[in-house]
Amino acid sequence: MNRTERAVIVWKPQPRQLEFMRRPEPEALYGGAAGGGKSDALLIEALRQVHIPHYRALILRKTYPQLSDLVDKSQLYYRRAFPEAQYNATSHVWVFPSGAKIWFGSMQYTKDRTNYQGKAYDFIGFDELTHFEWDEYSYMMSRNRPTGPGTRVYMRATTNPGGIGHGWVKARFITPAPPGTPIVETVTVRLPDGTDQQMERARVFIPSSVFDNPALLANDPGYLASLASLPEAEKQALLYGSWDSFSGQVFTEWRNDPAHYQDQRWTHVIAPFAIPKHWPIWRGYDFGFSKPFSVGWYAVDEEGRLYRIKELYGCTGRPNEGLRIDPVEQAKRIREAEQNDPLLRGRVIHGVADPAIFDESRGESIAAMMERSPHFLRWQPGDHTRLAGKMQFHYRLRFAPDGRPMLQVFNSCKHFIRTLPNLVYDESNVEDIDTRQEDHIYDECRYVLMEHPISPPEASAAPPRPDDPLELHRQARFYRI
Repeated sequence: MNRTERAVIVWKPQPRQLEFMRRPEPEALYGGAAGGGKSDALLIEALRQVHIPHYRALILRKTYPQLSDLVDKSQLYYRRAFPEAQYNATSHVWVFPSGAKIWFGSMQYTKDRTNYQGKAYDFIGFDELTHFEWDEYSYMMSRNRPTGPGTRVYMRATTNPGGIGHGWVKARFITPAPPGTPIVETVTVRLPDGTDQQMERARVFIPSSVFDNPALLANDPGYLASLASLPEAEKQALLYGSWDSFSGQVFTEWRNDPAHYQDQRWTHVIAPFAIPKHWPIWRGYDFGFSKPFSVGWYAVDEEGRLYRIKELYGCTGRPNEGLRIDPVEQAKRIREAEQNDPLLRGRVIHGVADPAIFDESRGESIAAMMERSPHFLRWQPGDHTRLAGKMQFHYRLRFAPDGRPMLQVFNSCKHFIRTLPNLVYDESNVEDIDTRQEDHIYDECRYVLMEHPISPPEASAAPPRPDDPLELHRQARFYRI
C-alpha cells in the first residue's frame, strides 16, 4: 500500500458495541432496548475469523422473511470489506476469498432445529433471541463446535425484551448478575473411567440502548421522540430496556414492590404472615412429567381474597424442564410438603386439578394413582375454560381504590413471581396466552381462581406517594385477629 493511501473504514464500533465484541465468554447477549446497533454488531462479529479457510458461521432469525434486513446490511458491509466475496441467494451463504462461509438460517418451528443436525459452526449468532424457545437455543449449543484447528468457538445473541422466549432469556442472562458481570455455571461431566469432572461455562449480558448510539441520534434526531411516544409497556422495553414491562405482556397489572411487602398495598407480592385457622386452604395442581408439575397452596380470607402461601414446582432448574417423576412420587412430595409446613400441617385442604388427570382411557388415571394409600391425595376436576380463567386473573390483579388486589403472593413463591409476569399472548389466538411458554403455574392457579370467581372490581391506578418524610407509610400494615 502506498504511504499516502489509507485503509477504507467500512464500519467502526461505538463504545458499547466494542464492549460487547471484546467479551471472552462463550455466550454473550447484547441489547435490551431499541437503537443500540445490535444487528450491526452481530453481523460484523461474524466476520472475525473469515481469514481461516475452514471457518463456518451461522446467523439465525426466527423466519426467513425476517432475515431480509440482515442480508441487506451484509451486502453493504461484507461486499465493501471483501470485494471478492460472493453471496449465494439460493443457499443464503456468503463465501469469502479464503473459503470461509457465513450462512443465514431460520428456525420457524422447534422441529426445524433438526435441519442443523450433524452440522458444525465455529460462530453462531441469534438475532432477536427472545423470539426463540430454550429448546431451540440449547440445541444449537451442541452445533457450536470447531470445524478445524485454530478457530474460536462461541455464541452471540441480540434482543429486545418481549416474545415467546422472554422468560428463559431473562432467567439465563438478566436476573443472575448485574450487566457486564460474568455468570459462571458449573457443570459435571462423567468421564469414561467413571469419575466426575467439574467444568465451568460463562455467559454475560451487555445492555445497550439508543443512548449508546450517538450516530443514530445524529442521523435521525426524531427517533428518540418516536420511542418516547410509544405505549407505556413498549416505551419501557424499547427505550429503556426494561425486562419487567414489554409489548405482548399478558398481565400488565402485575406489581412487585418490596417497599410495600409489609403494608400489602399496591403490590401483588407480600411478606408471609400467619394464616388464621378459620381461613379455608386450597391446593391447585397441574401435572407435568417432561415439563414441570406445579402445586400451589392458597388461603382465602373473609373478603374472598386469595393468598398464594406456598408452592412446589417440579423443575430441574433449566427452563421449562420437568423432573420426570411419576404421579405417585409427586403425590408423596405433595403430602410431605403439607406435613412439614406449619402453615399447612393439620389443615383441611381442598384440591383442584387439571381435568386431564382424571382420564382413564389409557388405564388408571393419574388422579386415582395419587388417591391410593399411603398418600390419599384427593382432587376435584378444575374448570378448564381458558378465557374465563384468564379474565379471573385480570379481575383479581386489579388494585382497588385502597391499593389492595384480590390475589397476593408470598415472596417465598419464587417460581410464580418469575413466570407469571413473563407470559405473552398467542399470536394465533390473541385473547389467550401462548401455551409454548412456562405456563404450568398459571394453569394451576387458574383452576383455583375458577373455584372462587369474582366480578370485575373497580379499578384504580396507584396514586403518587405523598410527601412522607417520616416514612409512616412503611409502618402502616394490616393486622389480623
